[in-house]
Amino acid sequence: MIVNIDIFIAKRFFKDKSGNQRISKPIVSIAVVGVALGIIVMILSVAIVTGFKSEIRNKITGFGSHIKIVNYDTNTSLETVPINKNLNFYPSIDTAEGINHIQPYAIKGGILKTQENFQGGVLKGVDENFKWSFFKRNIIEGETFQVTDTAKTNKILISKYFANLLKLETGDPVAMYFVDKPPRMRKFIISGIYDTGLEDFDKKFILADIKHVQKLNGWDKNQISGFEIILDEFDEIKNLSTNIRNNYTYPLFSEGTKLRVLPITTEFPQIFDWLNIIDVNVWVILTLVIIVAGFNMISGLLIIILERTSMIGLFKAMGSTNWSIRKIFLYLSSLLIGKGMLWGNIIGIALCLIQKEFGIIKLDPATYYLEVVPINLKILHIILLNVGSLIITVIMLIIPSYIIAKISPIKTIRFN
Repeated sequence: MIVNIDIFIAKRFFKDKSGNQRISKPIVSIAVVGVALGIIVMILSVAIVTGFKSEIRNKITGFGSHIKIVNYDTNTSLETVPINKNLNFYPSIDTAEGINHIQPYAIKGGILKTQENFQGGVLKGVDENFKWSFFKRNIIEGETFQVTDTAKTNKILISKYFANLLKLETGDPVAMYFVDKPPRMRKFIISGIYDTGLEDFDKKFILADIKHVQKLNGWDKNQISGFEIILDEFDEIKNLSTNIRNNYTYPLFSEGTKLRVLPITTEFPQIFDWLNIIDVNVWVILTLVIIVAGFNMISGLLIIILERTSMIGLFKAMGSTNWSIRKIFLYLSSLLIGKGMLWGNIIGIALCLIQKEFGIIKLDPATYYLEVVPINLKILHIILLNVGSLIITVIMLIIPSYIIAKISPIKTIRFN
């Protein structure tokens, strides 16, 4: 069995408990603790930020899907220009790769009113193909309503914000007024109450049968405000938006129907720009943590080298090369870094799992759109953090290890 002498010696130093390291031991321990703390901070930072982005994205796309197809003349107002539902890509487009679901919708601005109070909102009409999974996860009272292609239902789904403001409960009747010429009113029954934590959206949307919106807008049963397209992966928005625009909507221009493909990132740019800024913050944190951990290990390595100067001189006198001796100390540093990373991973992952399971750290939903700090713990992220940190830190130690070449064996042996 062939034994690498450099690794063997490094392991002996690593396991040495003889107490001959009175100077270096506390400094090295501090360096190892610094590495552990760095790994903890990096794991928490990445898990929290990716979890935060994922939760916000899921909530926003739950309300507005990933991509919308609307009339080219539609603007940001609540008075949308209708398109015909019976286009050649509906509903077959959901068989395309990356596209999970397509559903028609229609909107109409109005005012919910009770005897004591009133509040403006957007009546969003949905049909029997609407995907309810997002609202079912966020419903806190009652249930969703069923839409059929025959009978019209008067049930609606409102947010907790509307319910608290207007003092409404599940099963209560409520009137909604629409500013038309002449003004009109519809009576609805509350089927359920949802709460997503996205106040900007919770203050806005009321879900109802699409037939109500079509009738209020003076449209026929085939006219809608647009289509919502749900994708399999959020990161495919840009590519699939281009694909849908080129292969499905652009050919319709020649038929007289002008459509616009509207990705959710374009519809709400301020939110997604904010999320992108968070990415920059994480990279800054990771860079600073790695630099600090690297300098901690550099100081530890230098102290170890200085403490073992006589041993280095002896190795040189016995014929060892500078590179061979440098490898001993680099292997030793790698073992010390690995020790810190091991404890850092154990503690960091444990903290993430505790937060994910019990939601100990809370957030203000009005500011962060979430009630608790989210955690997105992925093995790939942990592996990349550990491998990247180890490689960068060891590379940072190569230059300081050159001090070994300056040590003269004659002077160190004579000094002893």
